Amino acid sequence: MELVVFVLASAMMLIGAVGVITRSNPVHAALSLVLTLFGVAVHFVALEAYFLAAVQIIVYAGAIVVLFLFVIMLLGVDKAENLSAEPLVAQRWLAGVAGLGLLGLLVVAAARGADVLATRAGGLDTSAEGAGGDANIQQLARSVFGDYVVAFELTSVLLVVAVVGTVMLARRRAAGDA
Repeated sequence: MELVVFVLASAMMLIGAVGVITRSNPVHAALSLVLTLFGVAVHFVALEAYFLAAVQIIVYAGAIVVLFLFVIMLLGVDKAENLSAEPLVAQRWLAGVAGLGLLGLLVVAAARGADVLATRAGGLDTSAEGAGGDANIQQLARSVFGDYVVAFELTSVLLVVAVVGTVMLARRRAAGDA
């Protein structure tokens, strides 16, 4: 039964991910993203991580996708754009360099994280010795605010940049600015 759930949830995720990439309508792509996020939630339920499954559905499939849809509607997807004119001449080249840089960072992070996964394969310490029953919370806090604090700060900067970019793209140009 577990194999069937795994295969069906993985198929949901793959179909949704392909739909995000291949759909020309941004609203349909966002709905495909919802399918992908529900597949992840099913995986969490199969792993008996019910809280993460609920957060996945409420926060990501609910709030984040609604935010995406709001931004899509704010930008006005019904307008036709001239795709032959490129506003920034070097943007494709810079996007390729940035993509290769991120791929390199991902490979380095995966290589450096392999030993961490091996040492933490036993999971969180469930012993209550010396922690008064709060060992898991203390380990989680140590991880979040110690080892991964830079990742959280970079995520917050990324979200601020996304909001500023959305506002700049949504601004209506004055009649003489064209």
